[in-house]
Amino acid sequence: MGTHVIKMPDIGEGIAEVELSQWHVKVGDLVVEDQVLADVMTDKAMVDIPSPVHGKVIALGGQPGEVMAVGSVLISIEVEGAGNLKESAAPAPVAAQEPPAAPKVETVAESKPAAAAGPRPAPVCQGPMVAREADERPLASPAVRKHALDLGIQLRLVRGTGPAGRVLHEDLDAYLAQGQSNASAPATAAYAQRHDEEQIQVIGMRRKIAQRMQDATRRAAHFSYVEEIDVTAIEELRSHLNEKHGASRGKLTLLPFLVRALVVALRDFPQMNARYDDEAQVITRLGAVHVGVATQSDVGLMVPVVRHAEARSLWDSAAEISRLANAARNGKASRDELSGSTITLTSLGALGGIVSTPVLNLPEVAIVGVNKIVERPMVIKGQVVIRKMMNLSSSFDHRVVDGMDAALFIQAIRGLLEQPATLFVE
Repeated sequence: MGTHVIKMPDIGEGIAEVELSQWHVKVGDLVVEDQVLADVMTDKAMVDIPSPVHGKVIALGGQPGEVMAVGSVLISIEVEGAGNLKESAAPAPVAAQEPPAAPKVETVAESKPAAAAGPRPAPVCQGPMVAREADERPLASPAVRKHALDLGIQLRLVRGTGPAGRVLHEDLDAYLAQGQSNASAPATAAYAQRHDEEQIQVIGMRRKIAQRMQDATRRAAHFSYVEEIDVTAIEELRSHLNEKHGASRGKLTLLPFLVRALVVALRDFPQMNARYDDEAQVITRLGAVHVGVATQSDVGLMVPVVRHAEARSLWDSAAEISRLANAARNGKASRDELSGSTITLTSLGALGGIVSTPVLNLPEVAIVGVNKIVERPMVIKGQVVIRKMMNLSSSFDHRVVDGMDAALFIQAIRGLLEQPATLFVE
């Protein structure tokens, strides 16, 4: 037998160190080639580190949350063959499998293999329930833990089918389908006192999000501006276009219209489509409009980028927004797809509330926040009518953007959306 030492690979882009976010294996596990061993976090993305060999894990090179240099020992695997020590860097991560800057979404992976060599074994079908020690903490995302808590399920009793036994949402569904939640989870009265606690280490994507938000609020002089918009006309146009072209070109949401409105409004307000380097004291205004679209995933907020929105039609923008959102939620957005935005659009959809105060996506100087659409009585020409209304809650960097300019910019977007034909008049 020999030992194969895998070193932290060079992720590229001049990155000298990364944060070890999560292990998918432990000492004693049998692994096969291409099985994901660990997740590491760069400044821009979560990256899977696969195994280049079959073998047995005999040592781990770090703990989750630890910052490791490129070239340092990541993991040691016992392999069949000569007894000399072999060293290698883990295979270069595949861009299509890299999640974004706010970190990795759960994916279903193959079961842990039963042998160290030979062809990859087929996953073994296992029941939904498993016994763990009372103090054993099963692998699961924060979203899965909250779901289990809401359902009254003890997570340690659920068999995980994800990587390294990670518990997935599907596993909770299978557990409930077997009727074991009532038998195994403690019955609690609706008003019973609770004294349980859970400590969650802030590492990986969550740490990066926290650092970026703290940095943004510390460095930029935020101010927010809220305006209500009558979206009745544009919603009628959207409905008409979907009825006429939805089957052949795809359905349109409101987001492509908002992207178009940004593109048109920025022609008169180029100071909003800019990045501010506060260390060099330089403002860079860009002609290209690269719109970041804030997207929520199980691991946190990610901002994939619709590049060159100024050159895209409604349906082109819609298709790209959908593609990027799916990639982000599935953990397959590349670093390039998660960086380079010049202005950000953020929306909570139906949960958008009435008003929000979005945090800037530095080094950008403007972010436009979309609130939910509601029907309200409005007075138009002396008559009370029901209209579809929506607020835009937007934030700006007051070091770069004056309050009057911010108000005029949002009013320009309002005018475009309330008279949607002007979106397409050149």
